[in-house]
Amino acid sequence: MRGLQAAGGAALTGETTAEGPGGDPRRSPRRRRVALLAALAVVVYGLDLATKTAVLRTLEGKDPLVLIPGLLQFRVIFNAGAAFSIGTGMTIVFTIIAASVVVAILRTARKLRSLPWAITLGLMLGGALGNLTDRLFRAPGGFQGHVVDFVEVFPSHFPVFNVADSAIVCGGILAVYLAWRGYQLDGTRDGEHEPEAQDGEGSIDRAESRNDG
Repeated sequence: MRGLQAAGGAALTGETTAEGPGGDPRRSPRRRRVALLAALAVVVYGLDLATKTAVLRTLEGKDPLVLIPGLLQFRVIFNAGAAFSIGTGMTIVFTIIAASVVVAILRTARKLRSLPWAITLGLMLGGALGNLTDRLFRAPGGFQGHVVDFVEVFPSHFPVFNVADSAIVCGGILAVYLAWRGYQLDGTRDGEHEPEAQDGEGSIDRAESRNDG
């Protein structure tokens, strides 16, 4: 029986499933988190690009499309500033900031093992890439392209924004919350010595924590 457990122990504990084709079970949690980050970033980026393309084709130069009177409408504007039209005279600065955010997230992903942080960084990466694309390729060009905004809630009382802005703001709120609660990128929390068990990978995360330590 002991021999059977030794031979099949990996399957019983789920380590074989987590190990993956690379043969190193300790790398699987990080790879899964990075894959989630990348997938979410692609979804956000694709949705942002698709919605901007659609509203430019249908609403540019036209009256706003009112969806809920007094509450929600679509109106195309070209924003030279940051999210929610902040700092319109500093376009190139925000371009540099967006590019820096993308680089920082890609570097941070090397030590990512936390599911909440994967979601947070995925939202921020997709949003940053969405607006950075506008900065680089839309008029007037030269790293000063204007971002397409079109979502307007409480017209005349709230800045116009887009999908990328929403993702960045949601990611930022999540980042503040996770930092406040002590969640770390490696899956640990402040005051803990072992990563949290997530998706049935607790034994692998613990082994990884011991090796990293």
